[in-house]
Amino acid sequence: MKTILLLLFVLLISMSNTAQTLSKETIYIQTNLGTMKVKLYEETPLHKANFLKLANQGIFDSLLFHRIIADFMIQAGDPLSKHAKPGDSLGHGDLKYTIPAEINSKLIHTKGKLCAARESDEINPKFESSASQFYIVMGKKRSLEDLRKYESRINKTHYVNCARNYIKTNEGKALKDSYTRLKNENKTDSATLINQKIEDEIKKIHLQTPEYKFSQQQIDAYTTVGGTPHLDGTYTVFGEVIEGLEVIDKIANMPKDKRDRPLEDIRITVKVKKR
Repeated sequence: MKTILLLLFVLLISMSNTAQTLSKETIYIQTNLGTMKVKLYEETPLHKANFLKLANQGIFDSLLFHRIIADFMIQAGDPLSKHAKPGDSLGHGDLKYTIPAEINSKLIHTKGKLCAARESDEINPKFESSASQFYIVMGKKRSLEDLRKYESRINKTHYVNCARNYIKTNEGKALKDSYTRLKNENKTDSATLINQKIEDEIKKIHLQTPEYKFSQQQIDAYTTVGGTPHLDGTYTVFGEVIEGLEVIDKIANMPKDKRDRPLEDIRITVKVKKR
């Protein structure tokens, strides 16, 4: 009875994480290690439309899963991977445009979620998505202690982003220049005062956004289903694997090189089937 109740609980958690509106189209991501059946979300219309367009045009066909990390994710969609030679560095190819972020607090990084890759925060503060590169979450189950650590990490990242954005403002640039000049002139006390003013201004901006805390939905999901919780709120989740979760594990655990590229090419073919 206890086993049955536990299975029902996990099922309910899984259902609560897939309570989004699924697309009428079904995506089949075919590989030599198996096929994943995927549904896209209506809540992310820009990403949905773009992915369907690329799939229907055959843009994804013959591309590679070029980056795999067990217990984290598998990544594909680099146009340069189509004709890549063994050992080539991949992951920097694109289609010369990005998709505006469609981040939704209800769409979280549990196992099997289809998500958009993107450039780093430093050069992409709006979290805009790559047009073609995507990843599928493998992740793993997390403890409450893990989640608290991730909350701290997310809040620290937010503070760094606030600092980076403030220093780009006219006021921030002026204060930074003053600080640098005073340091060069060995006016340590004055430089310290300027630095304190910079920190105070950054804290004001940082405090305008409430401290990040995982919701009960996230806590329940990540401690039972598992995933990659630290990516929530900064990457767009726009679909989910509804069949073939075991294929993610097979791909993620393949032998790879120091750049996380599989030693054996794992090519994909992406097909769209309407309901």
